Order: sequence, then structure tokens, then C-alpha cells
Amino acid sequence: MADDPVSEPAPMSVSPARLYDYLLGGTNNYTVDRRAAEEALRHNPSLATLARANRAFLIETVRFVAQQGIRYYLDVGSGLPTELNVHEVAQSEQPSARIVYVDNDPETLAHAQALIEGDEQTGYILADMRDPHGVLTHPEVVRHLDHAQPWALVLCAVLHFVADADDPYGVVYRYMSEAPPGSYMVFSHVSTDIDPDLFEIMKASNSSLRVPYSYRTVEEIARFFAQPGWELVEPGLVDVQRWRPGTALENYPRYGARVLGGVARKAA
Repeated sequence: MADDPVSEPAPMSVSPARLYDYLLGGTNNYTVDRRAAEEALRHNPSLATLARANRAFLIETVRFVAQQGIRYYLDVGSGLPTELNVHEVAQSEQPSARIVYVDNDPETLAHAQALIEGDEQTGYILADMRDPHGVLTHPEVVRHLDHAQPWALVLCAVLHFVADADDPYGVVYRYMSEAPPGSYMVFSHVSTDIDPDLFEIMKASNSSLRVPYSYRTVEEIARFFAQPGWELVEPGLVDVQRWRPGTALENYPRYGARVLGGVARKAA
């Protein structure tokens, strides 16, 4: 973990993106984020490992989707850039792959623009994921994504930041309905199925977050895939550290918290 990696602004609330960046060993975070992360780590030292497992899931699933021939990607709620981003993984398998990152946090813009500078196949927009029409009709999205070709919708560790009042299922289903046949969705979400003491601590920490977590049960997370014409690919919805193409690991590390992930495909 980096010590005081960036100059400090005025006091602010904890940013989920910066907290996640810290857990991944990044440098784009502030004291308020590091304090919140260290408090959570004090109660569950495996959280940093779980964050890395979620990142490994993202890399593995994007690589899998790219190997199926998918060349267009929409990463919604992409957060702060870190090593091995979606465009790097996808383009390593499909050199002509085109990617658009979407996030509603202006603080991520400068980092993202620096990351993709000079890459004409990759774009970044500031937009609210809760407005699928606004995202999908954004000029940068229209320029990069061919809506006549299958594409990948990436919703990795972001839907737990959408409250029930904002109709998270309706939001996801609208993206899924607009995806062309043969498209894929990569998805992960924090579950309520965790150590009870840790769950109470994490719920209590919500008051310090700019965007609080909306924890959901395994059954509630599975509902995000319940859209006609879409089917989970093997191994289905599993702990992110279990997911491998076509199979789930039987011997896998277990943590105090759970992040579930899966990949779905829209019938051609």
C-alpha cells in the first residue's frame, strides 16, 4: 500500500473508487479513503485479497469474451484506472477491439484520459449509468460501438452502488435489451452472505461513503441475469475467485465477505 501518494485536497467523504484503488495497491487515493480501508481491513484482513480477486475475475472474463470474438466493450461504472484495464485485456486478444469507459465521477476523468491518450480505439465518458438511453446515445459511445455487432456490457462491482429506489434491475435490463444478439454481460456484485459481524461493520461504514453500498442476497443478485433471451455461461453465478471458463474451482480461498460474479450471453 502506498503512503501519501497524492497531494491532499480539502476534507471530503470516502470515495468507493479510491477506496477500491487503495485495496488494489493503487496510488490514486487520499487519507480519508485509506483510513476507511484500514478500518475495514482491521476487521477483515482478506478484503484486499478479495478486491484483487474481483479484479482478476474482470480480467479473466474479459479475456474469455474477447476469445469468443467480441470486439466492442462498454464498461459501465469503470471507476479509477489501474493496471490491466478492459481495453488492454480485450486488445491483447482482439487488436481491433473498441472500448468505452463510463463513470459519473469527474475525479476519474483526468486519470482515465491519461491512460487512454493516443488510443483511438478507446473512449471515456462522464455519464450516469442509471440513464441507459443517455449512455447508449452518447456520441462517443455511438462512435466506438457498432450496434449491429455483438458487444460486451461490463458491470463489474458497480451495481451495489445503485440503490433499490433507482430501480437497478430496470437499469440493467434496459442495457441488456439494447445489446445485439450474441452480446455478453460481465457482472459482479457484493453479497449480504458474509460474516455477520463484518456485515454490521460494513453497513455502519456506509455513512462515511459518498455512495453507500446496497447489499443484496444471492437470490437478488441472480435476478440481474433474469432477462429473456440471456443465459449464464458455465460456471454460472459463483464467487469471483471460483470463476474459470467453463468450470468453477472446487478448492478456492474463502473470505469473510463475498463477491459473486458471472457471465451471460444473449442468444444469437
